[in-house]
Amino acid sequence: MRAAPPQITFADLELNLQGVELDPALEQILEFVNQNAALVEAVRQQLNSGLKKPQTGRRGLTAEQTMLSLILMRVKNWDYRELAERIADGYTLRRFTQFYSQRVPRHTAFNRAHNRLSPEILTQINEAVIQGAVSAGLEDGDALRTDTTVTETDIHHPTDAGLLWDTVRVLSRSIQRLRKLVPHQVPRFPKQTRAARRRMQELQRMTPAQREHQQGPTYRKLISITEQVLANARSAVEATKESSGKTPADVLAVAALRNDITTLCPWGDRVVHQARRRVLDGQDVPVSEKVFSIFEPHTDLIKRGKIQKPIEFGHKIFLAESARGLITQYRVLEGNPSDHVHVTPSLKRHKETFGFAPAWYSSDRGFFSDENIKACRDVKLVCIPQRGGKRTAPQQALEKSPEFKKGQRFRAGIEGRISVLFRGRGMKRCLAEGRDRFEVLVGAAVLTNNLMTIAHLLNQKQKRLRRAA
Repeated sequence: MRAAPPQITFADLELNLQGVELDPALEQILEFVNQNAALVEAVRQQLNSGLKKPQTGRRGLTAEQTMLSLILMRVKNWDYRELAERIADGYTLRRFTQFYSQRVPRHTAFNRAHNRLSPEILTQINEAVIQGAVSAGLEDGDALRTDTTVTETDIHHPTDAGLLWDTVRVLSRSIQRLRKLVPHQVPRFPKQTRAARRRMQELQRMTPAQREHQQGPTYRKLISITEQVLANARSAVEATKESSGKTPADVLAVAALRNDITTLCPWGDRVVHQARRRVLDGQDVPVSEKVFSIFEPHTDLIKRGKIQKPIEFGHKIFLAESARGLITQYRVLEGNPSDHVHVTPSLKRHKETFGFAPAWYSSDRGFFSDENIKACRDVKLVCIPQRGGKRTAPQQALEKSPEFKKGQRFRAGIEGRISVLFRGRGMKRCLAEGRDRFEVLVGAAVLTNNLMTIAHLLNQKQKRLRRAA
């Protein structure tokens, strides 16, 4: 990586003198990042971690360029190709990302730089941004509203037949690629992809009446094919243990394919096991033991009682937002926990950040419990509607009071914030691979939202000052 941003040229100075200006929001974000050097330093340490000599080697993106390009990518909701093309085409975006008149690297360089960022570093940067907003007088922490949502992983709708077919086709493809690299070491196996695809399509086309009598034999054939392909894949890995390719690139390619097959086989075994238990043995497989994708095995099944989407595949996200629009807390949750377990931890975290409990705490009825109401004893107004059961007279009077209704109107604002994160920041569906990349996407979307909110608050503050002057 580069140790420092490239030196600007005389052409850059002339363009700045000619009045080439950034978008007001991007200008405020850039100024805020420059004033908080700890943010860039945290990214620099993350990029240097694991490198013996970070100051040597091929020049890459600086810490400033890595962080600002990640923010810009989420502000505009672009992919990596469009990000590189837009930065190269426009001088204002070159100035924002600190490239100026220098050559903009390819999209793969941005991808490699962003992949070195961990979820922990995004959490640290978000905490530093919140503290910077508090120091600048933009956030007071008097009110807090919470909610949960779901960010989807990039998988197709899982079925047992589809997962078995995925295992067969991916392992067969890897074996073929391995045979091309070391043709004399990989044994010859009969190709099973056509037979597996036919069984999978038969199962998908069956009507509910046909499934009662016909799906059992078809599933047995498909499971048998999958087990045979898994055995062939393990034999290919064992046969190429001492392999040596013609070129160093072939050696690396063989090692990568062997690693992919070794990683995928255990998930294929679990897919076969759960298909046999559920279809052939008639057992109810617990959700915690199910695999919903061999490509994204960390995916959870989420049921939130939504009519349009009764079942979602991804991860549940907890969000806590202040009255100014800053997301002060976010967490990627394991499984599908009930919402009421987040009240006490969110209050504790708020006290650690601001030093006191919020005056208002507002959420929907999913967060209600008697223990949570007792935990909010330091909060002046707790706006959590009762969930189920007959309401007592004091509870009815509280929920009909103007203050409680005002708190519920305040709570509804977080729904709009979630919509912005989905539509504008790309948090609806994670296209990256792996749990870490999933958490980095959520952290980057929250960071961009907070920086955009801070930029808006700073612009409003400057307008008031100019109007007063």
